[in-house]
Amino acid sequence: MASRRNVRYSSLPSEDGDDSNLTKEDVDLRYTYTPKSFRRIPWKSIALALFLLLLGTSLLFLSYFIFTGHMEGDSSQAYGLLFLGFLAFLPGFYETRVAYYSWRGAPGYTFASIPDY
Repeated sequence: MASRRNVRYSSLPSEDGDDSNLTKEDVDLRYTYTPKSFRRIPWKSIALALFLLLLGTSLLFLSYFIFTGHMEGDSSQAYGLLFLGFLAFLPGFYETRVAYYSWRGAPGYTFASIPDY
């Protein structure tokens, strides 16, 4: 492929970024549309996320109690519970956090980013 070393680039004309004096007729409604699927709350997914969060937390606590000797058990059991606890806790915490921030209305978080089952 031939190289284009002698191409002259020029700046595009800049537009005023001041949107404070826009009227209702100046706003393009195609870009302000939010479908109902973005506003719908996926209750089953949130319930699953809370279940995974609670399951992961309980498994992590059980592995902690086995490691510290407050419960009887072998260290291999504690490592298994620790692995399963992390495996359940991480997605549960992530989805619960997204649901909480979506409910609070934080910028960048919507219920549409949670998969619906």
